[in-house]
Amino acid sequence: MTQNSQTVKEIHGFVIVDKPVGMTSHDVVHQVRKIANTKKVGHAGTLDPDATGVLVVGLGKATRLLTFIVGDNKTYQATIRLGKATTTDDAQGETVSETSSEHLNEDEIKNAIETFIGDIQQVPSSVSAIKVDGKRAYDLVRKGESVELTPRAVHISAIDIHEINKIDKYVDVQITVHCSSGTYIRAIARDLGNKLNVGGHITNLRRLQSGRWSISQAQSLENLKSAGISIISMAEVATAIFPSVEVGMIEVQDFVHGRSVRVPHTPAETLAVIDKTPSLVALAEGDGMMLKPHVVFATGSVGV
Repeated sequence: MTQNSQTVKEIHGFVIVDKPVGMTSHDVVHQVRKIANTKKVGHAGTLDPDATGVLVVGLGKATRLLTFIVGDNKTYQATIRLGKATTTDDAQGETVSETSSEHLNEDEIKNAIETFIGDIQQVPSSVSAIKVDGKRAYDLVRKGESVELTPRAVHISAIDIHEINKIDKYVDVQITVHCSSGTYIRAIARDLGNKLNVGGHITNLRRLQSGRWSISQAQSLENLKSAGISIISMAEVATAIFPSVEVGMIEVQDFVHGRSVRVPHTPAETLAVIDKTPSLVALAEGDGMMLKPHVVFATGSVGV
């Protein structure tokens, strides 16, 4: 039976996918939509086709929470090849320059890497998903157009160096990067190569962590197809992001109709309001006594 001949399901929650190489994040969303036989699916934090790892996918009403997740800190594992610069800062681009990096010693490389730790200004890779005049930068670059992006502030809390190996005339550096959302690991490879005057690019990239989700929690698309979708509830995710307050069924109905409710709570700009199930009823602003709804997820007697 095809998806079109089945009744489309209403599913609200999250699934953590281990994105395979060669697929866009949008491709993964399309696959999850088919597997779950549902319509509304989105993701937080785009991964390039050549990158793998943690991709947070929201289904149904959970897509409205993705905006609060996309800014989470990330952890990446990568290999930087020193001695070769490419147009895309990864192995898929055309070679811009090649310089032997055999002369570099470990101390030089480690000292250069340390300069990227902390609050830095970073020019995103030209093949990023950033829009330039309404078009994705990577689309323009792959059409042969020149793209200039402005620097942006990012924070790199740590870079762990695992191995430094000489491969022919190149040096491969295996690292793990702990960073803020919006950090481009390809740009680190590019800038490290420039700092050492040999050029550099990424040969592989894997996201190990996105906020509270790690690669150990991620499921492959093959597993989702064979075992089915294992949904993480919206209430679990929302209460992990925001302080929470529990309400009764009368208050739930007030929220459904857009009314503020009187419930004692710790004041916060955004609180996750849950019922006794627990299901997510709403996100609300609270002054300590009154809860004013921002986004309402409940539609009747229960939340989501």
